[in-house]
Formats: sequence, structure tokens, C-alpha cells
Amino acid sequence: MQAEIEKAVQAGKLTPDTATSLEKLPEGTYCLHKSWGFGRIAEINFLLNQATIDFKTKKGHTMQLDYAAESLTPLPEDHILVRKVTEADTVKSLAKEDPVALVRSILENFGGRANQDQIAQSLSGEIFNEAEFKRWWDSTKKLLKKDGLIAFPTKKSEPIVLREKPISHTDELLAAFNSARQTKAQINALDQILKSIDEFKGSNELAAVVATVEDAAQKTRRLNTAQALELILERDEIASITGLPKGEGSITLNEILVEEERRLHEILNDVPAAKQRRVLAAFPSAYGDQWVEKILSLMSKSSVRVVTESARILLDQDKKAEYQHELERWLGDHTISTEVLTWLCKERGGVFASMVDARVLSATLSALERDQFNDIKRGTKLHDLILEDRELIPDMLAGATPETVRDTIRKVMLSGVFEELNKRSILGRIVRIYPEMESMIAGDNLTEKQEALIVSWESLEKRKIELDELVNKKIPENIKEISVARSYGDLRENFEFKAAKEMQRVLSRRRAEMERDLSIARGTDFKNPDTKVVNIGTKVTIKEADGTTDVYSILGAWDSDPKAGIISYKAQIAQVLISHGVGEKLNVPTEHGDRLAEIVKIEAARP
Repeated sequence: MQAEIEKAVQAGKLTPDTATSLEKLPEGTYCLHKSWGFGRIAEINFLLNQATIDFKTKKGHTMQLDYAAESLTPLPEDHILVRKVTEADTVKSLAKEDPVALVRSILENFGGRANQDQIAQSLSGEIFNEAEFKRWWDSTKKLLKKDGLIAFPTKKSEPIVLREKPISHTDELLAAFNSARQTKAQINALDQILKSIDEFKGSNELAAVVATVEDAAQKTRRLNTAQALELILERDEIASITGLPKGEGSITLNEILVEEERRLHEILNDVPAAKQRRVLAAFPSAYGDQWVEKILSLMSKSSVRVVTESARILLDQDKKAEYQHELERWLGDHTISTEVLTWLCKERGGVFASMVDARVLSATLSALERDQFNDIKRGTKLHDLILEDRELIPDMLAGATPETVRDTIRKVMLSGVFEELNKRSILGRIVRIYPEMESMIAGDNLTEKQEALIVSWESLEKRKIELDELVNKKIPENIKEISVARSYGDLRENFEFKAAKEMQRVLSRRRAEMERDLSIARGTDFKNPDTKVVNIGTKVTIKEADGTTDVYSILGAWDSDPKAGIISYKAQIAQVLISHGVGEKLNVPTEHGDRLAEIVKIEAARP
């Protein structure tokens, strides 16, 4: 033990355990602190009983010796955090020439396991900036996955592990598949095998995997058809690349498509997007001459994702005319789904650009209202697309006749699909390209300028809380009530459903009113009002002919407390008094009718 440390122990300044830890932290030692991070011991002062550490983020930071010994972890010279400071050029060369060796050494520094963020932080600053590390890591990962000593986790949140003994990458992939107990885990393992399928070429290692997948698909086809489809797709791809036989009597993708035609739209929603196209691509072989009819039928009741992939297949197979004919039919008989409309609007610059006109806009508004009435939430993407794509409505109305534009404006005005502010935004876009329609919109008071509402800060906050409760509690509760009432059957005789829908209209109207009021509300604390005449923020005393006096504090539009004499400036009596001064006599409304009263005093109100 160092002499000075021993003296400190004998003097009772340090415990023996602290002294042992402190011996490992001489001046010049690199260290790590949980809060302050990487640093270097600059000085140990036994006279002051403190250590001075130069941390990366704070130079000259001092600590008591016992706390330093307890909280600082000494780092060896070969630790990556030390090396990137003392030999940055060497580390850079190693990262370029032998990235696997560098990662191995980093894992050793972290006890044999570290996640990607820890590796990134170890090399940040002196070795790589963020963009450089990302490029380096993307290429290094491929090498690491082939390295027998490094095990990559299936989840990004789990650490990368340095093994004691090497295992080949193919053995690792096969072990992950064989240890999978759930179908989803098997599918994930198959995905990883397919990413490294070239490593299996020329061997029969995957023959047992193909057989296992066969068995799993057969067992799963009834319980979870979507997963069975995924297994079949993975099996077919492995067999195609490696040349392995599928097995006699194997279940095929076409069999599933034919058997499950009626509920295929439900099944496909549970298939990952990357694999949906491969399922849809099998339609021609599964259904023969009827495949176009089948895929169009599927599109009419499927998600936007399935609609998009189906449309690509139809267009790739030169079936534009058939698809366009069906689109025209759906528009004509008002059966076009919000999902197809979403695709059509997003692809309006493509092969069907000429179709995306006012008729599609009208169908869009109708489809959104239909889904809202039926409590179907799938129209959210179309609703958001209309609001976010500011050129969509102008594009659809380009070249429209004045009557068509007026009809569209009327539909937007009467629609309950959009909140009041969003409705104004939509109408504003129409006015931008058809300014002559502004008078029509202003006539409905949707865009006319409204006088600001002057309100107290307290009442403003209360109103915001009320709106928040309405939007996040009362309206969702009402939606649940509608859903429950719908389950009771026959909507024509369903009193609970009708009552819930009526409440929905009340809540929607209340929400629109509150949002409108809040949009024009201006908060104030009523300080320093003009007391020469009655004003908002003043306290006025009036005296009737019989000597009766009344005192009113005239505050914001939402302030009212009759017992305390607080009235809104919108109140009838306030409107009579405002702008009049002391000594003036006015007919003021009272409980007993209008009475003559004189203003005898005006002062600042104290809310």
C-alpha cells in the first residue's frame, strides 16, 4: 500500500476497503463514473482529502477521496474508451482493416456482452461521427453475423454476445429455428435463414427445416391461416433457391387461396406487408381466368395496403382497362370503399389521373360520412389525407363547373365528418382557386370574421379542460355506447342505438361550438381598465330613483357569479352600461323590468 494512503488509513480518513480501491486510481488513471462518464485522474490531494478528475464534459471536477474510491471504476490501457483517446489512429485503422476484431475487443471490455448503443458510444467522437458509424455498422454487421464467436440477438433490445467457442452462422440459424416453440418464432427464424440462404447452398442442411415447416403449416392452417400462409411462402422460397423437394402431398398456396376465398380479406390483414404481394401474385395460378374478378372483389373490402398491392399486380399484368371499369362501376353505384378512394387519391398523378375529379371528391365525402354513421374507423387514413395533402382538393376540383363547386361547398358545409376549424381550412382551399365562391361560404358564417371573445385566464383554462374531457372522455364513451347498442340488433327498432346516435350529434355540436369559441377567445387579467367610462374589467355602482344601489363587476364572456355581483360583458345589463360615465342616467334591465338608474361610481374590478 502506498505510504500516503497508509497514513490516511491510520489517521482514520480512509477505511481499509476504500484504501484498496483508491490504490487502483493513481494520478493519470483513466476511469468511468456512472453519471459523469469517461475521465482521467488529474490529481490526488491527501492534504485536502480530495481527487480532481478531468471528465470529458467537465474538467477539474473534485470529489472526496472516499467517494471517488467508491464511485470511480479504473479502466485498463486496452479499454476502448482509453484507446480511442490515446491511440485514435490505431483504432481507426483497425475499424477499417479488421472491424470484427475491434468489435470483439469492445465486447471483452463490456464483460462479453454489449448492445448496439454501447458500441456506438464507444466509438463516437474521436473515431466516428453518427453518420459514419451508421455506415460502418451496416457493413460490419454482415461480417459479425458470419463470425462464429459473435452471437446476434433476435431482438434489437437484447445485447450482442461474445461466445467462448465459435459456432458457424448456419448452425446458429438452424439452432434458432429448432428451438422455436411458437409458430411466430419459427417464422422469424425462417426470415433470418432466408437472409443468409446463400450460406446453405450446396448442402442438405435445410431439408429437415422444409419438412418441419410442412408439418407446422398443416397444423396451423385451421387455427391461424395467416401464419400458415407465411410458412408456405417461406417453405416455397427455400425450396426454390436450394432445389430441395417440398414433399409429396404438400399443402400449396393455391389450395389455401381457393379454400379461404370468402375470408381472404380478413386473413391478409394479418399477413406482413412484405409478404402480401407474394400471396396476391399467386391469384392468376390459383383462380385461372377468374383471377381479375377475384382480386377486384378482394380489393372492395380490404385494407389500403392490400388495395395498393392488388392495384400494382393488376397494372403489371396489363389489366388497367378491367380495373378502371370496376372503379367506374363502384363510383357509379356509390359502393367504392374508403380504402380504394385512399389509393386513388394518393396515386392521382398516375395512370388514373383523369379519374380523380369532383366526382371522386363527392364519393370521398359520402364514404367518410357512411363510415362515421356505421362507426367504422377505417376511413381515418382518407380523412387525414384530405386534411394533410393541401393540393388534393384543388386537384380534384380543377376544371369543375361552378355548379359542381357550389355543390361540393354545400356538402362540406353540411358534413359532420370534419371539425369546424378543419372544415374552414378545406373551404379556404376551395376559395383559393375559386375566389368567386367566398360570398357563398361567408353567407353560412363559416369564414366570416368574428369578434374576439374577451375572457379571464381562469375561465379560458376551465373551458380548455371541458373540451379535453369532451374529446377524450365523453365522446369515446359515446362511441362505445353506440358499439354496444349496435350489437343489440335491428337498428330500426333499437332505442338504445338511436339515443346514443342522438347524443353523438349533441356532443359533436358541443365540440364544434367550444372549438369555435376557443379559437376566437383572448385571455386577459383585466388589469388597468379605463375607468372614465364603464368598461370590461370595471366595477360599476348604480343607484335607482328609490335609493336602491347595485354593484356589478363586468368581466369576461364566460365569467358569471350573480351572488358576487360578477357579470359577463355580454350580459344585457353590461351592454347597456358599457361606454357610459359617472352621472349618466340609463334605463337598465332588472328583475322587475327596465328601471332608471344613475351611474354613481366606476372603479377597477378585482377579479
